[in-house]
Amino acid sequence: MRVVELIERKRDGGTLSVAEIDFLVQGFTKDEIPDYQMSAFAMAVVLRGMSAKETAALTASMVASGERLDLSRFGRVVDKHSTGGVGDKTTLVVAPLVAACGAPVAKMSGRGLGFSGGTLDKLESFAGYRVDLTTAQLLAQLERVGIVVTGQTADLAPADGKLYALRDVTGTVPAIPLIASSIMSKKIAAGAHAVVLDVKVGSGAFMKDRASAAALARTMVAIGVAHGLAVTCELTDMEQPLGLAVGNALEVQEAIAALRREGPADLVRLVRLAGAEMLVRGRRARDLASALVRIDRAIADGSGLAKLRELVAAQGGDERMVDEPSRLPAAPRIEVLRAPRTAYVAAVAADRIGIASVHLGAGREKKGDPIDLRTGIVLRAKVGDRVERGEPYAEVHVAERAGDREAIDLVRGAFRWSAARVPRRRLVLGRIASR
Repeated sequence: MRVVELIERKRDGGTLSVAEIDFLVQGFTKDEIPDYQMSAFAMAVVLRGMSAKETAALTASMVASGERLDLSRFGRVVDKHSTGGVGDKTTLVVAPLVAACGAPVAKMSGRGLGFSGGTLDKLESFAGYRVDLTTAQLLAQLERVGIVVTGQTADLAPADGKLYALRDVTGTVPAIPLIASSIMSKKIAAGAHAVVLDVKVGSGAFMKDRASAAALARTMVAIGVAHGLAVTCELTDMEQPLGLAVGNALEVQEAIAALRREGPADLVRLVRLAGAEMLVRGRRARDLASALVRIDRAIADGSGLAKLRELVAAQGGDERMVDEPSRLPAAPRIEVLRAPRTAYVAAVAADRIGIASVHLGAGREKKGDPIDLRTGIVLRAKVGDRVERGEPYAEVHVAERAGDREAIDLVRGAFRWSAARVPRRRLVLGRIASR
């Protein structure tokens, strides 16, 4: 096969066979196909798309580029993934709750890029927390504690890691076949039997509109079914941040509060929904109603919080921070923004809040950038809330960086006000699932 002919065929709107796609993926993984040719292929996919059969073949080839974990001895394992947003700390709450309900949770997470936060960065707010477990360590901890949240090992879907890094610097990220195969190849390789996906929709998400989010969800469901996985996709709102906290240690604090029955309503609702769906897909509950009862019980009796404490301790973190969140990293100064007049919050632009967090040091401009775990934003009002003149509507946690002033202005500009009452935003926009 000649690589250039495959690139040209895709560029011209043609289709590739399963063998041709595997030739590209395996050749690229083994450094036999150079970056510039794979970049050209990725751009052709952005412009021309891929058929369902091609997308399934791409996913299968990326899975086959490395090892595939066998978690069958742990029973039916359910994974959870979010397509990323602003203030999305759901995993920090739902994973311990589901594990406390007896379902094994083996979660391989990533780091944040841009204003989309990363679960691993947040967990590193717990001093000493390790995110680099080997496969053997992952399996041993899952057997001992019933929960693991770590980084992806180099042996799982290495083709995806190489291709994602290339897409990130060549303007080829926004293509549904590439996004779907990237997400699902990792889930399949990690040994999941079912996956619950949270597909974010809005200014603070990668998918800006409901139609494109639904298309991505349908593609991921089809890939899962082709590989024997049960898949549920929830489409959820990301026009405003999820919860109140945006920033690593701040989001950890909010996650702990949620496990103590003190979390914001939208976060708690999403946690309950995702957790219940995971229990049903993991066959630990017969239906959503009974699953919700179990999730609520794990919050009420403190077993979810206890499981978070176990997770942190098992991976080398300071578990005292779970019981004493004041030990978590904290910014040296808080800038309080107050309402200039009495009004209702009409909008809180998630993308502006996210960009502000990057300026504060809580996010990355590019992979490998250091982040400041202390900084971020805490909202004191969200869409539909009435704020009296002089009352705080946001706090900006700063560490005296050059971008602080710009960040504060971005937070101020993210809020839109109305003299008339404003309805609250709908959180759950739809559901697309396999049987």
